Amino acid sequence: MSSRLNPDDQKRVEQYLSAPQHQVERQPFRLWRLLLIILVAVIGLGLLSRFLGQLVL
Repeated sequence: MSSRLNPDDQKRVEQYLSAPQHQVERQPFRLWRLLLIILVAVIGLGLLSRFLGQLVL
């Protein structure tokens, strides 16, 4: 894929992206952890809404 930048600008972009502060190691994405967090949040909010409903009625 060719860049639409001129060579000087492309060189600056590559230098910027190769700087140490842009080379952060990321942990692998954990789908099951995300699903667990969402499930706990949905169940927790559901239980909270039932509790608040009991207080009002």
